[in-house]
Amino acid sequence: MLFDLRGRGRRRFVQGIYLGLAILMGGGLVLFGVGGATSGGLLDAFKNDSGSQSVSDTFKKRVDVAEKAVQARPQDPKAWAELTRVRFQQASVGDGFDQVNGVFTDKGKEELQAASQAWEKYQTLTDKPDDTVASLMVQAYGQYGLNQPDKAVNAMEIIVDNRQPTSQLYVQLAALAYQAGQTRKAELSSKKALSLASKDDKEQIKAQLDAARTAASATASPSSTTPSS
Repeated sequence: MLFDLRGRGRRRFVQGIYLGLAILMGGGLVLFGVGGATSGGLLDAFKNDSGSQSVSDTFKKRVDVAEKAVQARPQDPKAWAELTRVRFQQASVGDGFDQVNGVFTDKGKEELQAASQAWEKYQTLTDKPDDTVASLMVQAYGQYGLNQPDKAVNAMEIIVDNRQPTSQLYVQLAALAYQAGQTRKAELSSKKALSLASKDDKEQIKAQLDAARTAASATASPSSTTPSS
């Protein structure tokens, strides 16, 4: 069978598929803020950079401004959303991100943890979190960041709830739910993804879902599996 994981090469193959899914999911969400009504991706930040200083310095200054804003307006959800955004962006540049291996470094993870704290505070102050900020947190909580799949699922659900439903959004939700061990949610999301897919795309969507399910099974351990929800 293709997904017989006993062979070392096949395990690497499945992991490669999962990495491909992660790139597919992450590229649009992080770089472009796909599907959102506001900016927030890294490319938006780069466009705003004058070029007179390094990107890392630019984000550091933005973090300082955002920190002062939440201190001055601790109950302002927009201030906390901006702090979450710039903390994530700071983690994603310079020595915070290993571009060769596509993972956040220890320094980057420290920034992601700070972004997570700002994100959690932000959610207590609003009933409708910004889905573009949520898209950044999907990446922050992902396998190559803080590796907290349950929180990644929660952030992805905010995106799904606030955007036009598409098969790809539900593929992303299903993949994260499988990784988090939330089997029932993953299967329901898979069915929704297939129901939204066009006739020509159904086979491709099914292949993506099968790959996500198999990759999650390959990397799961008893200690990391959570109850289905």
